[in-house]
Amino acid sequence: MGGQVDRSRGNAVLRACGCAAAGLFLIAGCTADGSPKDGAASRTPAASGSPSGPSGAGAGTAAAPSSGSGSELVPELDESKQPKTVAEARALLGRIIVAEQAIGPDVVRSTPFESDPGHWPVLDEGCVWQTASLPPDVLATSTRSFHIPAKDGRGRVRINATVTVHHNREESGWETARAMEEVLRCPGQKLREGEELKNLWGGAFYQGEQMNGWTEDAFTETGEYVSARDGGPHLYTWSQAQFGPVTVAISAKGATGITREAMNAFVVQGTSRMMVQAKQELGKAAG
Repeated sequence: MGGQVDRSRGNAVLRACGCAAAGLFLIAGCTADGSPKDGAASRTPAASGSPSGPSGAGAGTAAAPSSGSGSELVPELDESKQPKTVAEARALLGRIIVAEQAIGPDVVRSTPFESDPGHWPVLDEGCVWQTASLPPDVLATSTRSFHIPAKDGRGRVRINATVTVHHNREESGWETARAMEEVLRCPGQKLREGEELKNLWGGAFYQGEQMNGWTEDAFTETGEYVSARDGGPHLYTWSQAQFGPVTVAISAKGATGITREAMNAFVVQGTSRMMVQAKQELGKAAG
């Protein structure tokens, strides 16, 4: 992770900006190649370097929630179900990540469709996305790439679904904390030659904060997407949620003729579906 760990999740500036994202989290809670970032190996937003341990200056910033969820929408984690090997993590990932029909009726697979399981995107000091091997805290990760074809004057919308499996809840929490730090450090980011994100801002909410009652931790990044091929600026959104050792995320890059409401609908549908599946796999049975 670039920057200092003590630029933490409690950062007042980021929290203030993040309040604007609360509406998206509320909506979500109510719905039951190795290319960098959001190409075939789309980043889970914590894509920089090895994890910072809890003994660092910002140790309190990624504290795990208590074992009881305090919310009917977030079951208690069954730690005995957490994967311990890469093979177990990949099997779990396969049961959580969504297919195109889960996001919307017009969504189709892109080519390439699935990312290289051994690649991990890294945001370098120049705010350019690079590709590295998996960091020690990640057991498995995968990104699937989709799109909605251009039609009737509307441009092509690009959508990615990402699931990452860590060893435990603490590591997945630090992933979200580092994602927030990246937005602070790099409000403008280069995806690859001819593709950029601009004017990024983000916010994260623990369970119980700002109407987040559907996940242990929620993060949203919003800005503009500019491409030599697709033009722009177009709307860009990344939404991530955490349950236990798992993070799930959907990113969407807009196009001409796509409204913010339509973008949010794609993001919410995909993120909430994967979060439900993660809870079913790792949550304790009721009663």
